[in-house]
Amino acid sequence: MSGDTITKPHRLSWAPSRAARELGLKRREFDLAVHLGRIRTVPDEGGGGRRVAQREIERLRAEEGFPERLLSAVKAVGATEGARIMEVTAGRFTRLARLGLVVPVSFYLNRYRAIVWLYLAEELRQFAADEKNAQLLNGRTPEGLRDQLDAGLDLRPRNWRGRHLGFLLRQADDPWQHAGAVAALLDPVQIAEIVTDPYERAHLNRFRPAPPAHGAPGSPAAHLAERIMTADDADEISWLRADLTQALDEARRYRPAPRPKAKHPGPPAAPPRTPAPAEEPRRSRGGLLGWLRRRGE
Repeated sequence: MSGDTITKPHRLSWAPSRAARELGLKRREFDLAVHLGRIRTVPDEGGGGRRVAQREIERLRAEEGFPERLLSAVKAVGATEGARIMEVTAGRFTRLARLGLVVPVSFYLNRYRAIVWLYLAEELRQFAADEKNAQLLNGRTPEGLRDQLDAGLDLRPRNWRGRHLGFLLRQADDPWQHAGAVAALLDPVQIAEIVTDPYERAHLNRFRPAPPAHGAPGSPAAHLAERIMTADDADEISWLRADLTQALDEARRYRPAPRPKAKHPGPPAAPPRTPAPAEEPRRSRGGLLGWLRRRGE
């Protein structure tokens, strides 16, 4: 196969890796731009992952300030740089994040398997520029908020899940994928309580996205990512269960889950025929004496 054939667009669309190069983005930046809805994707007609249409790349290139504006929109920073952007201490920045006042956009696990939350630099600048937040940035933390922090409040995982669910829903092309996106944040036990039919549950699981990849499947890092992905707050779980119930109703109306085809019984089998007993050889009336008489005739 020639190189021209390899690089030829698939019906005027590109795979993510090629689309990232076309836009001058690193793959991590490209993925984040897709998550944020900055880059629109389309389903792969061949049944693979999602692709980017050539016209979408042309639209982005034609925007004013490309590519700097796009790069600025997807710049993600950790707590240290985030604190510098907002001109606060790292400790205050972490408290603001735990209170849910700044929301992480992604995370990764460092070599010690500690969670490192990342935030959009653009959002942090907007938060710092808002005069309504001056007390939170420079003054004493209000007593009610301090009490929540002292009680162990940390809304970073929940807020990330909410943001990630928004991304999954934007990628959903039909009601079953919508239901699968909601189910992705619930524990399998919760799903089994809502979806009691095993065939329907198996069909739903086909559309249930996996957690973002972190480490090899089954590794401690992968288990930690799965834990972050799974709702653990009572009211969050309640909301997701209600949303999944509604999403399933819509999915059932759209297309019922497939079931094994019922086997139609054929005509009843005829009972096995009992073979008739073999007839005994007929003996002549005269027995041996008659046989001898006939031989002498």
